[in-house]
Amino acid sequence: MNLIVISLLILGVTGLVAAVLLYIVAQKFKVEEDPRIDEVQDALPGANCGGCGYAGCRAFAEGCVKADSLDGLLCPVGGAPTMTKVGEILGMAVVAAEPKVAVVRCNGTCEARPRTSVYDGAKSCQIMHSCYVGETACPFGCLGCGDCVSACDFDAIHMNPATGLPEVDDEKCTSCGKCVKACPRNIIELRKKGPKSRRIVVMCVNKDKGAVARKACTNACIGCSKCQKVCEFDAITIENNLAYIDYNKCRLCRKCEDQCPTGAIHVVNFPPRKPKAEPAAAPVQNSSKAQSAVQDGSKLSSEKTTLNNVEQPLNNVEPKNEETKA
Repeated sequence: MNLIVISLLILGVTGLVAAVLLYIVAQKFKVEEDPRIDEVQDALPGANCGGCGYAGCRAFAEGCVKADSLDGLLCPVGGAPTMTKVGEILGMAVVAAEPKVAVVRCNGTCEARPRTSVYDGAKSCQIMHSCYVGETACPFGCLGCGDCVSACDFDAIHMNPATGLPEVDDEKCTSCGKCVKACPRNIIELRKKGPKSRRIVVMCVNKDKGAVARKACTNACIGCSKCQKVCEFDAITIENNLAYIDYNKCRLCRKCEDQCPTGAIHVVNFPPRKPKAEPAAAPVQNSSKAQSAVQDGSKLSSEKTTLNNVEQPLNNVEPKNEETKA
């Protein structure tokens, strides 16, 4: 019995001494953390998507607290409202950032890109891309396995079975960038939504020469430079046989859309254009009427002159008759 009591006392004293030592060490080597980090983290949506450029919301909160200003810092999921809360907590001014959206820059539908082979492996864009060019002859286009769909945490992107291409829901997309990283062919790009979600995009990433690109896909950009020549804002560049529209310079004039011979340039969320007015035939009819009226007027004037010429000799004859009678 005494042995059991002594053992318990030894264990208790050892535990107490260890606890005291651990407390002393923790107090001596503890790291002072800014309490605002927790407040900023609570204000964030907690998606941990990495779209801000940090490992997670906690790391982003630490970055905001350590930064001298919030310029260049943006939570793509929470957007401007979340950053406004963060600015209020830190007492910093928040610069309004234009919202972005993921854009799939490929228009190689099933009709435009006929299949040349059948892939019978694991359904993954990464694996298919590492094996060969894909089921079509375009080595740059979408592979259609849906890695971007699996990577999206917000249900903002889905595959369209009719076209075989992914489509992005502008309302759900948070521009976190996960789909951009998941695409092995760098087809998906984060672009500004634009006013009223309107934007103009070259829906092609094929860098082959025009004839080769056109053979692989009828909707491909052929690098003809017609769009570049008509752009008045220097927003379009041609590099590696491919046109690219700089969304920072584009003024949404839509002139390039009319010049594209393959339809590679797409306009999004624009109202339908009014049909061009055909040359009116009314002015021609009016002019003909005016000409006929002038001709009628000339005829009347000529008739009046002839009548005047006839009346003058008659007037000259009447006085002579009166004289003979007298």
